[in-house]
This record gives sequence, C-alpha cells and structure tokens, in this order.
Amino acid sequence: MCAAKGAPPPTITWTLDDEAVARDPSRVRASQYTLSDGSTVSHVNVSSPEIRDGGVYRCAARNSAGSAEYQARINVRGSPRIRDMRNITAVAGRNTFINCRVIGYPYYSIKWYKEGLLLPDNHRQVVYENGTLKLSDVQKVLDEGAYLCSVLIQPQIFISQTVYVQVKVPPLIQPFDFPPTSIGKLMYIACVVSSGDMPIHITWRKDGQEIVPSSGVNIETKEYMSSLQIGKVSLKHNGNYTCIASNDAATVSSERQLTVTVPPQFVVQPNNQDGIYGKAGVLNCSVDGYPPPKVMWKHAKGIGNPQQYHPVPLTGRIQIMGNGSLLIRHVLEEDRGYYLCQASNGVGSDISKSMVLTVKIPAMITSHPNTTMAIKGQIKELNCTARGEWPIIIRWERGDTVIDPDRNPRYAITTSPNEKSDEVLSTLKLKPAERGDSVFFSCHAINSYGEGRGLIQLTVQEPPDPPELEVREVKDRSMNLRWTQRFDGNSIITSYDIEYKNKTDPWELKHATRKISPTNNQANIVDLHPAQVYSIRMFSYNKIGHSQASKELTISTEEAQPDGPPMEVFLQPMTSQSIRVTWKAPRKELQNGVIRGYQIGYRENGPGSNGQYSIVEMKATGDSEVYTLDNLKKFAQYGVVVQAFNRAGTGPSSSEINATTLEDVPSQPPQNVRAISVTSDEAVITWAEPPRLTLHGVLKGYRVVFWSLFPDGEWGEMQNITTSREQVELRGLEKFTNYSVQVLAYTQAGDGVRSNVLYIQTREDHPGPPAGIKAVPSSTSSVVVSWLPPHKPNGIIRKYTIYCSSPGSGQPAPSEYEANPELLFYRVTHLNRGQQYLIWAAAVTTAGRGNISDKVTVEPAGKAPAKILSFGGTVTTPWMKEVRLPCSSVGEPTPTIKWTKDSEDTAIPVTLDGQRLIMANGTLVLRSVKAEDSGYYTCTATNTLGFDTIIVNLLVQVPPDQPRLTVSTTSTSSITLAWIPGDNGGSSIRGFVLQYSVDNMEGWRDVFISSSERSFKLDNLRCGTWYKVKLAAKNSVGAGRISEIIEAKTHGREPQFNKDHPVFTHVNSTHARLNLQGWASGGCPITAVLLEFRPKGNWAWQNVRTNATADVFLAELREATWYELKMKACNSAGCGNQSSQFATLDYDGSTIPPIKSARPEGDDVKKLFSIGCPVILVTLVVALLFVIRKKRKEKRLKRLRDAKSLAEMLISKNNRSFDTPVKGPPQGPRLHIDIPRVQLLIEDKEGIKQIGEDKATIPVTDTEFSQNMNPQSFCTGVSVHHPALIQNTGPLIDMSDIRPGTNPVSRKSVKSTHSTRNRYSSQWTLTKCQSSTPARTLTSDWRTVGSQHGIAVTESDSYSASLSQDTDKGRNSMVSTESASSTYEELARAYEHAKLEEHLQHAKFEITECFISDSSSDQMTTGTNDNADSMTSMSTPSETGLCRFTASPPKPQDYDRGRPTNVAVPIPHRANKSEWTGKSDYCNLPLYMKTDPFFRKQSELRDPCPVVPPREASIRSLAQRAYHSQGRHMTLDSSKQQQALTVGHAGLAGLGASGGSSGGGSGGAVGGTTGGPSGGSSTSSLPQRTLTMPGSSSSSAQSAAAATDAASGGATGGESRDSLLESSSSGLGRLDRQKQAAGGAYSKSYTLV
Repeated sequence: MCAAKGAPPPTITWTLDDEAVARDPSRVRASQYTLSDGSTVSHVNVSSPEIRDGGVYRCAARNSAGSAEYQARINVRGSPRIRDMRNITAVAGRNTFINCRVIGYPYYSIKWYKEGLLLPDNHRQVVYENGTLKLSDVQKVLDEGAYLCSVLIQPQIFISQTVYVQVKVPPLIQPFDFPPTSIGKLMYIACVVSSGDMPIHITWRKDGQEIVPSSGVNIETKEYMSSLQIGKVSLKHNGNYTCIASNDAATVSSERQLTVTVPPQFVVQPNNQDGIYGKAGVLNCSVDGYPPPKVMWKHAKGIGNPQQYHPVPLTGRIQIMGNGSLLIRHVLEEDRGYYLCQASNGVGSDISKSMVLTVKIPAMITSHPNTTMAIKGQIKELNCTARGEWPIIIRWERGDTVIDPDRNPRYAITTSPNEKSDEVLSTLKLKPAERGDSVFFSCHAINSYGEGRGLIQLTVQEPPDPPELEVREVKDRSMNLRWTQRFDGNSIITSYDIEYKNKTDPWELKHATRKISPTNNQANIVDLHPAQVYSIRMFSYNKIGHSQASKELTISTEEAQPDGPPMEVFLQPMTSQSIRVTWKAPRKELQNGVIRGYQIGYRENGPGSNGQYSIVEMKATGDSEVYTLDNLKKFAQYGVVVQAFNRAGTGPSSSEINATTLEDVPSQPPQNVRAISVTSDEAVITWAEPPRLTLHGVLKGYRVVFWSLFPDGEWGEMQNITTSREQVELRGLEKFTNYSVQVLAYTQAGDGVRSNVLYIQTREDHPGPPAGIKAVPSSTSSVVVSWLPPHKPNGIIRKYTIYCSSPGSGQPAPSEYEANPELLFYRVTHLNRGQQYLIWAAAVTTAGRGNISDKVTVEPAGKAPAKILSFGGTVTTPWMKEVRLPCSSVGEPTPTIKWTKDSEDTAIPVTLDGQRLIMANGTLVLRSVKAEDSGYYTCTATNTLGFDTIIVNLLVQVPPDQPRLTVSTTSTSSITLAWIPGDNGGSSIRGFVLQYSVDNMEGWRDVFISSSERSFKLDNLRCGTWYKVKLAAKNSVGAGRISEIIEAKTHGREPQFNKDHPVFTHVNSTHARLNLQGWASGGCPITAVLLEFRPKGNWAWQNVRTNATADVFLAELREATWYELKMKACNSAGCGNQSSQFATLDYDGSTIPPIKSARPEGDDVKKLFSIGCPVILVTLVVALLFVIRKKRKEKRLKRLRDAKSLAEMLISKNNRSFDTPVKGPPQGPRLHIDIPRVQLLIEDKEGIKQIGEDKATIPVTDTEFSQNMNPQSFCTGVSVHHPALIQNTGPLIDMSDIRPGTNPVSRKSVKSTHSTRNRYSSQWTLTKCQSSTPARTLTSDWRTVGSQHGIAVTESDSYSASLSQDTDKGRNSMVSTESASSTYEELARAYEHAKLEEHLQHAKFEITECFISDSSSDQMTTGTNDNADSMTSMSTPSETGLCRFTASPPKPQDYDRGRPTNVAVPIPHRANKSEWTGKSDYCNLPLYMKTDPFFRKQSELRDPCPVVPPREASIRSLAQRAYHSQGRHMTLDSSKQQQALTVGHAGLAGLGASGGSSGGGSGGAVGGTTGGPSGGSSTSSLPQRTLTMPGSSSSSAQSAAAATDAASGGATGGESRDSLLESSSSGLGRLDRQKQAAGGAYSKSYTLV
C-alpha cells in the first residue's frame, strides 16, 4: 500500500526494478482511491507470488505541483538470479542510483565493482544494504564506465551482471544583462553557451511567452550563441527576457529585465475651483511617465498674487489620491488660496501647474444651549445665533414638527440680524412650560450653500410620581418591600418615605420609615407582629417636592414559632414499653399563630444512654392533648419534653419531666447455667444473674424448668422449682435418665426468657427387677428362660443373672447362670426330668445387682405344648420406620406361628407382602409403618399338644395435627397470634414453627416457638400492611401439617390531606409556600411527598420531591399566572393524593381573576359529558368485573380452606385410635364392591315431589326380573335409567393429601371427558348369575343429556360385585379407592353445594358417617358421629374414603311459623308418632338422629336399646339382604309403575339416614321393601348413583313376609350386615303410609369422597 496527499490529489504509479509493474488480472492487480481527507491510497495485490515478483518496488506520486516517491525491496523465496540490467545515462553534477535487480531469496550479499575495484572507493559512492549503488555529483571522466553487480548466493558461489553508465554534460550559459535605455534607442544582447555536449539548442522568451516577429525584436542564433536585437526601443519592450539552452543532458535558462524610461506629462491639468465650507473637495491633477512620476502639491495663502508656495501638509483631512489629485475631506476657510501641482520621475525636467481655490460659507448655528431646565408652569426662553453667506433664514422645530406661532399662541419667535458680525439672533418663548415640553427643540439656519441646525434639550422639572410598591417577601416579624420609580419629575430622587399601620387603625396612628436613600429600591420593615394584617403606602422626594401617596397594599405577616412552651405536662406509665403524656397548649398570646401540632421529645435517663432526644410528632386536637410513647425500653427512666409548633416552626420546649416504664419480664436468661449430677436421683443446677439491663424490673427470683427425656424419644412431665438463690438441688429424679434443664428469671411482670436447654444425666444405680419372666421346657433335661428388661434399668445393663433351684433336691443354694445383656433368653441344661424347678432372674449394672424378678415354676418334659417365649405389650414407634414384633416359641413338636391383626370383632391374618414379613424365628417385620398399621397384633404358636398367644399393641406415632391459628390483637408494628394445638400424633409436641410474609410476596420468614407457648407477638412489622401467617407443630416424628393461612393487617392507612387545612400558607408573585402539615399520616410515618405543578394550559409538569416535615417553596413562578398542583404523600401503607389550583399575585401584589373560558359553559359540559360518559362506563364495568372476580376468588379460597380443614379433620383426627377386637362367630357372605375410582357428586332430588312427575327412580318388579329366564343363560340382569340430573359437579377426584403415614396406591388414568361434564345421567345394570357363580358384575353407563328426552352415551364404567365368605376381606360393603389422591377444590365445591342449599337455610348441618377403605388390604371401618362432636369423634383410619353430609330439616316449629304446611318432611328424620311401633325404630336410627330431642322423647316411652360397642353397633343394626337365585337382564320402560329398591354403590355410605327412609330400605334383594300401587308416591333419595333392584310383584304383605324372613336370617343369599343398606321392619309399614301422603317425601344426601 502507498498513500500520498497533495493539492490537487496526486496520481500514484508503481515500478518494479525501475520497470512499470506488469498488470496480470489473474495475479497482479492495482487499485487507487481517494479518502475524504484528500489522501490518495494505492494498492498492489500479488496473488500466488513467484520469484519474478521480488525486487525493489517504487511508488511515485505526482501532481501539477511536484512529485514524491518511496521504494522498498520485497524478497520472494526461490533460487536467486539477476534480471537483465539496462545501461544508464547519468547527468553530470547530479546524483544517480543503480539498482542490482536481484530476485529470489535468500542470498548472502550484493557487491559492486568498477574496473575490478570494490566499491565504494571514494566519498561520492555509497552501496546500500539492499544492493543499490548511489553516485553523488556525477563526473563524466571519473564515473563513466561499466559497473559489475556481484551477488553471493551460496558460499563461494556468485552470480553477476554488468551495467554501463554513460555521463552527459548539460549546457552552461554565461551571465548577461540589459543596459539602461530610453525610448527610441537601439538594443543588442547576446546569450553565449560556454560548455556542454553538442548539439545545443538556444531559444528566447519574453515574460514566459514566445517572441513573435511582429514585436520589433530580431533573434539571430549560431551553434553556441544567440543574440537579441531591437531597432527602436519603446515602452512595449519593457519586460523579462529568458535565454534557454538545451541538449541531451539537460535544459538550462538565464533571465534578465529590460527597462525603458519616459519623462512626466500632464494627463489632466488643474483649474480654479470653489469649495463649500465643511464639505469635501477634490483638486484635479493627473500625470503620466515611466518610471511613474511623483506628484507634489504646494499652497500659497491669499487670493491675490501668490507670494510663496509651501508644501501642503498631508493629514487625515488632506490626502493625495492615486492619480495625483488632492482630496480635502472638510474644506475650511484657511484652505482658500493658490495651489501648485508639480510632477517628476528623474527622466527629463519636472512639470507643474497652479490653480485658485475659493471657499463659500453655508448657513450654520454658532451659538445655542445644548440643555436647559424649566420649572413646570413658568415662562421659558430659548436663544439661537446663526451666521453664513447672506441671506439667512431661521426656523424653529419642536421634535420633528415646525413651530408656527400663529397656530399655537403658547409659542412666540423673534429674529434680529447683526450686520457687523454677519450673525442672526432668534428667540423662542414658551408661555408657560409643561411636562410635554421636555423634548428636543431645534433651531435651523438656511442659505444658498447649506443649512445648519442646533439642538436644544429642554427639561421641564416637577414633583415625582408616586412609586409602584410591591411586596417581595413577608416573614413573621418583617417584610421586604420593593418599588419602582416610574417618573422622577425630571429631577433626581432625593429620598423615600414608607408609612404602615394596622389595617384597622387610621393613618394618624401610622408608623413611618423616613429618608430612605434614593439608591435603594427595596427596604425591610421590621418589628412587626406575627400573623397581623398591615396597610402600607410610600412617598418619593426630589428637589421640586414630594409625590402623592402610592397605592395602598394590604399585607399579612406569617406565623412565627411559638414563644411559650406547653403547660401542665404530666407523664403516666402505661405498660413496660409505653408512657402516656398529657399537656395543655401554650398561652394564647405566645402561640404566634395556630398551633398545628406538637413534638414530643423523649430520652432515656440511664447509664449508657446518649442523651439525645427522640422526636415524635402529633397533630393538635384542642387545648388538652394526650399522646402515648410506644416501643420504649422496659423498666427504664425517660425524660420527656413537649414543644408546640405551628406553620412557622417549633416553639420552646417544656421542662423535662421524668417517668419510668412499668416492669416487664427479663429479656435474657440467667448466665453461666451449669448442671452437676450428684447422685442417681439428685442434681445441682447453678447459674448467674442475667445482665442488669435485661431484667426490665426488680428481680423476684428464678425458676428452674426440667423434664426427662426417655430412650424412646418421648418427654416426661415438665416440672419447675422456684427459688431466690442462684442454685437449686433437684431431688427425686429418675435414675440414669437424661434431663433437659432450663432456667429463667422472673419479675413482678412474669417469667423471662428461658436459658438454652442444658442436658444432664443422673448417675447409674441398682436396676429394678426384670419386667417379666417365662420358663418353658425344651427337652427332658433343659428349660428355656426368657425375660423382659427392667422397667427402670437405672443404668446400662451389663449382664443378667438367672437363678435355678429345686425345692425338693436338698440343695441349699440355687444355681446361678450369667446371660449376655443383649440376649433376653437363656437355656438351662442338665436338669432332671419330672422334677420341678424355681427360676428367677436379676439384672446387673456397674452399681451392682438389682432386685430379682418373680419366680416361676417349670418342669422339663420330652413332649411339650407350644409356648411363646416373647412377651406381649405395647410397642411405640415413629411412622415410616421398620418395626420387629418378636414371637419366639418352643415346644415339641415344633410349633407353627401365625400372626393376626384384630379389627373390630374379627382377627385378620397378616398379609405377607413387601411391607410385611414373618421371619423364621416368628418375628413379624413391618416396614415403613403407617398410621393404619397401629392396632393389636396377636401371635399364636400351635402344635399338637397346645397353643399359646401373645398380644402386642402397636402404636405408630405420626407428625402432629395442624393447630388452629387466630389473630388476637394488632398494632401499627405488631400482630399478636394465638393458637390451639391439634392432636400431637402420639408424641409430645416439641415446638412450633411460625411462618409469615407480606401479602403478595413470595418469601416467608420462620420463627421458632417453644412448645409451651400458645401465643406469639410478631414485632417490627410494617405499618398498615397485610401479612399472611401460618403455623405448624413439631414432635419427635417431624413437622406436622401447616395450619390454614390467615391474613392480618397492622394498624395504619395511607396519608390523607385534611380539608380543613389550607394547601398554601403564602403566595406572592414568584413564590408559593406549601402547607405540608395538612397531611394526616394515617398512623404510619410519611416517608416522601412528591409535588407536581405546571402553569395552566402547559403539558410539562415540574417535579419536587421532599419529606413531610420540610418547608417547601415553589420558586421562580410566573407573575399573575394560574397553576395546577398535584401532591402525593406516601407511607408504608400506601399513597394519598391531593390536587389544587393557585394563582400567583400581580407585580403590585394584587390578585388576578379566575380563568374564563372563551366558549359557552354549556359547550364544555357537553363535551365533557360526551367524553366522560363512555370512559366512566368502561371504568365501572372493568371495576365491577374486577370486584366480582376478586369476590369469587375470595369465596373460592374460603371454601377451599373450609373444605381442606374439614377434610383434614375428618380424615386424620382419629387415625391413631385403636379398637378392641370384637369376638364373635364368622359372618355370612358379604357383598364386596371393588370400584376402581370414586366420584364426588351431590345429587339434588328437590324435584322428587311425587312419583310420576320425576322419573328419577324406575320401579322394577321381581316378576319382571325373573320371567323369561333362559336356563342356558349364565347370568341375567336388569338395567334401569336414572335421569335425575345434577349440575356443575366436578370430575372424578382422589385424595392423596391425606394424613401422613397413609399409603396412596397408584392412580388410574381418568378420562379427559370428565372435566367437561355438566350434567349426568346414569344407567345401572345389575347382572345376577347362577348361585354357583362366585361373582356378579355391576356396570354403570354415564350419559350426557343433550335434551330432555335425548341421551348420548359418552363413557361406561364397570365395577365387579362379588360374594365373599372371607370375613377378613368382605367387610361391610367396603369401598376400595384405587385412586388415592385428591384436590381440595372438589371438596370445597361439595362443601359449598351442601352449605348453600335453599332448603338447608334452617337446617342443622353435620357430618354423620364416614367410610374409609384401605386399598392395600381391602379393609374398611365405619363410624357414626355423636352429636356432641360431629367433627372429631369418628374412629376412622387415615386411608382414603368417603364421608357423608346429612342436612337435618328444620324443626317442626319452623314450619309452623308461616312455612307451607304441605312441604314434605323426610320420614326418617321426622316420623309421625303413630309410626312408632317398637323400639327397633329408634334403636336402628343413626346416633346423630337419636340425639334429636324429638326422637329422644319417643324413646323414653320404650325400653332402652341394647348396649353395643360403637363399631359393632354400626354392624349389628344393619338389615339382612338376600339375592334372588334367578333373574334375567332387561331394560324397563320408564313409564312402568313398580315398586323400587334403591341400593347405593360405594358412595352411599350411611344410607340408613336417607336411603332407608324412602321406603326402599336396604333390605334383601328378594324384596327388602314393598311399595304401594303403581301410582303410589314412593320415592328414593338417591345418593351419588342409584341402583334400582327388582322387588316382588306380590302384595305388600308378601314383601313384608319376605323382608321378615330376611331379617331373621332366612335369606337365600346368606346373612349380610351392611351399613350401606340399612333397613328394618318398620320401613315396610312406613312405605305404606308414605304412599298415602299427598306431598310425597323429600330428602337430600351428600357424599364426600
């Protein structure tokens, strides 16, 4: 790249070894461009370089101004060689460069030789590193010849080439010159070349141009000479002549000048002239010649003959022009006379010519006053004198107007000439002078040669005008005034006077400020009274007199800080951290304004305090005030002062008064708590007093709290000892037991903070006796002894000693055997068969041997019945642990081991799976135990000679239940919470974890609380802020479920501006002071105030940010302008807004009128209405939608919480209760319905008023079911439709979020169509197979109803119903829910439907029955709520299941009070007295109904019901059910009127409260109930899905007989007690009476799954 810069931009060329770079488009390319700065850049790009591309590259830049070049060598690797070198011609006397054109690389060196000599050999020769040879000042003789370039390419290997240099000599011109000459002479000049190579060419040029023959110049040229000849020289021959000689070597030239002289001569001669005085004049005189002549002017004074000429002095007024004329800029009288113009140039004689100048005088004013004064109302004369060439005319002008005395008689003009002095005097008289005469008057003199004017400034003086007064600033006791003096009376102001008074006083009582300096335009008025109204006026003075009074201003002074303190300050301690302060306002005369509020300063007067006051503010409310200081230090003395403030500031403070806060509990525990174990049952606890500053009161004593920690993780009872000393002895402790100890100090206010838990262990002691001992024979000579560890080991058991003695053997001492402490059995051998032995045992610790156990008698035997060595009892374990229940046995033959688990009245064999395992030694291993694993386990060892059993009560501990959290109190910075703990999960609660967060924030903060606390105060919260709080309990198992999230708000709200306070305290023309004291903090301190203001009509707002206590001034406002103001005050609770308008005052302190619209007011209203209505409407709609959505969300959240709480309580409350097994004979066949999923539905049977109107239940007769039976058919069945629909029920749900410890089973896929169901119709089909068939199939078809009569099938569910003789599995119509997870949203939906039913407005709502199933073991228990605690008294395991809502109708008296008499009352809830025929009616009712006063009254007249255990009662009260042995499958027409039997599926838990009441009962399949005629009013309250089964077509008596047989156990299907299908004989008669009722029956059931 090569860059060059020049003007014009240069052109760049490239050469390689002195040859132009060859352009090869495929390899070598060159480019050139010009940059913005004028630089020219050229590139040469060589692609794929070759050896030939190497060499010296030269870049040459040329333009019209010159050239520049740069060169550099580029080497291309390759075999070196030398290009062909051309001969060189050099010019003598110049420098020459010879390049050795070497290409290829590398090479070692380049050398030059001439005539065998290595160059350089003289000072003119230089060889550069790149091989270039330089010859300086070339000489022909010495430097011409052949030069050899030799390149060393390898050691001893050279390449060379020769170049010949020829030297040529340039021409040399001898010097020549032109002699001086003049016009008409001859001229001959010769140009001779003295040296140079021939041939030589000689030429001439004149002024750079060729000489033409017509110029009169002849040129004669010879071999080495040329001559120039001029025959007659003239002026045109003047110029520069150049002789140019050139040959092959160079071109040289020599230049000389020829000058021709001419004598001077006039071109324009001077003539006589007139000059006008004061004007410019030119005296003409123009000459010519060569050299140019020099002109000189001379002057001779006088008009007569000139006496003597003198050179004219050339000044700024007189100058000689370029052509020789004389210029006089201002002609004066002394310029008159003779003038001589003389010219010379040294050639020939000088020339000259004279002339006369005459000066004429124009009219001019010679005398007049420039300025003059006049007093207003007096006569004034103005004089003017003029002179000049006669005649002269005088004229007067006032400003630009000519004065004509004839028209304006107030003026008079007189003129008098003076011929001696050639002057004229003129006088102008004013009669009298007025203010308007203070202008310029001019006197004009006019003649033939000009006009003169004299200006006279007349000033008419008078007293000044009053100044314009304005108020610049007003303070409490002073004000700053500024004024402007508009007219001073044309006389200097000498002083000012200011007068002021109270607005109500006359001016005679004025105060004055005299003789204010005229240099001032403002003044301060001091010693004013705050908050007063003053009137102010002003006078100005000059030499003539004083002005009138200025415009009167009315000014109000600002408020000043109060001068007096508040009075009667009184302090009263309220709590340990608050003091009430009361006081009265300062005296009225010292308030200096309206008291806006008070500042209460308080400081701690105690050791360590800094003595600085903390300040709080409050607004004034009246003459008496009260304020409570919060968040003070406990039991500390405080000094309090009070200051009043108004808008101006704060006044003096009251005298400091001291008070001490009340005592509080100590905030830190005792220090250096130590515990020392003295004996096995005694320990000593020592400590030191807490720091004095943390006692917060007078120390009353100490309390030591301690409790034991048992090896199983449980805590013992918490005990405490009170003492006033710093040491206490704990006596009567459990031996070798861990204890937790805490110490606290207490004051009059209560207990302080406990110390950290200190752990101590009592020392070992003698152990207690073994808790149990067994001895069983194992052979004819040995027995096996087993025992239990002591209840109180009192140390580490080191060994056990077993004693064996035979009373009849005569041995005096028993035999002793030692056993390993880890083995709780021992085999005693070498005994005699048939001899009895006494066996006992004792434990041994490091303290010694303990008490012995009971003695047992044993006799060795060959054949022994089965005996169990292990012991029964209670085993407690945390959930999700592995538990081993030992059952070691002996006997001959070897016994077999069987484990069963008691459940209600039966013992169910333990199912062996991955979670349950029986080891070879009989130990039952339960892995990952859960709550449902709790219960009584029985181990039975059996052989041919007998059996033995032990019962183990397994208690599984789970995390605690959720506490019930409430808010007790709130303040501006705290929230106090209280709670009631839930169930502890079988383990003592260790503590609570409280979490809280700001509403709408993600982060939660944790607070850990002691287990003994039942309330907590959250401090240091933000004022006026919503918080969310939740609580969880912890026990030894872990953290329990979190409570419901509750929300609470601290006191306080956003700031608001008090409408009674003015927005501004002061406004003038350029400033406005805001009243920020008008903001009410809302209970939370104001953190910032944002102000925005703008002139009305402007778009841009100006912003000011400040705090609530600062004085804010809006400065640099425009005068007399309306402004808009927006204020926004913010605190932690939010922001408040206030808008206002204000106007600045005018410059004189006056107010401005309101802005009036140019358009009619009606137009603005219409425009506003047309724009505002749509906006307001849209805003209201959006706000309404937002409010509705928010309320729905809140209601939904509340329902969700209620349902969640309800479900958690129902499902988990009694999951750890254990029931005593009920012994009894095995039950008959059970109906087991295995439903793969459970649907949550709430069926609304409100429309079932009479049969026939709503075909919700289709009666099917037994005859129809059994006729046309095909003997070849394996199964027969009947299908019924259930068109009674419900709305807005949710999809299938499951419950995975149950109690901890449950075992959710795997979920089954739920069809997506469930989520889109709106209304349902179901068709149940019961297929009844032959008696030999072990199972039946129950199917349900779900249909979506598109219209009233149209049904479209959407999906089908299939359930299996099987008869089971296995009493361990077929349990009370169990429901196995394989989908064991749930969303609380569905529970909330069910809960909402039940709570908000129209007919439940006066009803009593409670949970009546729950059915819970264990899907892993197919076990279920049922429970019936007692009315005393319908939420907590159920005994149900924690697995998934279903609960039943029952809504009891209103009391009869509710219907008597204005309600319709024909409203049907559900019969099972309100039966007529005539219906009560026996005690079975009452005894068969659920417990929640028995508690009703109506039924209790009826039961008093009859025998009491038999006492049955709760769970057994729910079983034994069930009616028996039988199935017909034959039947057929058919779909009945809905128009047929038959009796119906309603049978519920798994969702029908507790149908005894509803299904049985409808007359359908839960009787056997052969005719559990009978209805009336086909037109009867028998109805069914269908829960969830209703199965309508065929009944007998015979009379009601036959049906009753059949039901009676079923009840007595004669049902063909076998005996079955089913809590889902409850029935009694009273139900038969009840149905008969029900069909006679006009209104039918109405009932509702709600199934919660």
